Amino acid sequence: MPSSQVYRMTSPQASKTQWQTLFSNRGFPFFFAAMFVSLFGTGMNFAGVTLYVLAKTHSTVQVSLSVILLTLPRLLVPPFGGVLTDRVDRRYLSIILDLGRAAIVAVAALLAWRGSLELWQLYGMVLLLGVGFAIYWSSSLALLQEVIPPPQLVSANSAVLIAVQGGMLAAGGLVGFVYERAGLAGILAIDGATYALSALCFYLPRRGYFPPRISALPTLFSTVDFEAQSNPTASPEPGVLADLHEGLNYLRTQPTVFALGLTYACMMAGVISANVLVVALANNLLHVGARGYGFIESGWALGAVIGGFAAAPLARRRPYQVLVAALFLLAVGHALFPYVGLLPLAILMNAVFGGCRAIGAVLTQSSILASVPNRLMGRTQSAFALMATILQIVMSFALGWLAEHATLQLAFLLLGAIYGAALLAALRIRTLSAVPATEQPTAA
Repeated sequence: MPSSQVYRMTSPQASKTQWQTLFSNRGFPFFFAAMFVSLFGTGMNFAGVTLYVLAKTHSTVQVSLSVILLTLPRLLVPPFGGVLTDRVDRRYLSIILDLGRAAIVAVAALLAWRGSLELWQLYGMVLLLGVGFAIYWSSSLALLQEVIPPPQLVSANSAVLIAVQGGMLAAGGLVGFVYERAGLAGILAIDGATYALSALCFYLPRRGYFPPRISALPTLFSTVDFEAQSNPTASPEPGVLADLHEGLNYLRTQPTVFALGLTYACMMAGVISANVLVVALANNLLHVGARGYGFIESGWALGAVIGGFAAAPLARRRPYQVLVAALFLLAVGHALFPYVGLLPLAILMNAVFGGCRAIGAVLTQSSILASVPNRLMGRTQSAFALMATILQIVMSFALGWLAEHATLQLAFLLLGAIYGAALLAALRIRTLSAVPATEQPTAA
């Protein structure tokens, strides 16, 4: 008979043993490499486009428009992308998305190299990349749930965040130099190559076609009643609308999971929309140019990597209190950010922000992955992505407008408020996942 779904705090283990166990999982080293190289290219692209648009238009509103175009597809794509993620092999889906984005960026790189890239064409590239990313992020996170057993989810999320932020760190450190020497064409060429390499990393771990499992993983927050009511075996091939209704009904009946998702969505909205202000901070207040902007972004990524390493040990002690403290620092710190007058101090503060965001992201995402059944993961992640997108679009426009027509200080105050909203959402969470117990359900 199935064993009970028991969760406990794990005893401290040597960090080396944890990482060795994690990377001994077949496929995870390739997953880690794919995320690193993909986000390295994405970081180069994002920062390069931001620098190019600001230099060409001298307008933070135009910069915010590029951010909005990147996030706009996530208003429409995630609901259907989530259904697709829950129906097909997530590995093949990630490969197709990587190759498609590689082709799009390669065309833009060629146009930039020939000197014929128009601003509307650049915006078109950003929009198409946004469509791909709207599906890619939820599908890759759902794939992680298949690669890693539940007891290692916190460590796995920490490792993935280190890969993501490590890629962004390397991109932030290099983007200023590459932009000054090779221009936007060189940056886009590098981005296209990283997407192709990421697709290869997803291809190598296994062979064959593996659609998502019908059975659910053990969950931190009980979904037994929902599973019994939904009865997935009654309709093996439901329609798209039925799939959407099932996903929404799941979130409606799981308020704690919803609170976790809202916390994560507010954090993501703050991270993405902050780019509008950080580039203006570097250029208009600190006067440090592209290199200084790259260093500030590198500070964020370095802090995130450190936070990724710290997240697993902290998760074994007081995860909820750590999450609340991290969100508090993000809210207050961003409100004070425009008052820094020195580049080293700005880099240090951004490193602290990166570490806090990393810890918060690992704790919330690990809880989500441990709580949501595998067959619902794509739709759940897509719903949270949709929430984040709505917040990102509103925040990006508001921040850009305030920075250009009011003051940068007021814009940063609003940015702090979105992290304050994440803090309020986190206060609704009664318990937070640390690491699930190693006990697994056995066959009946």
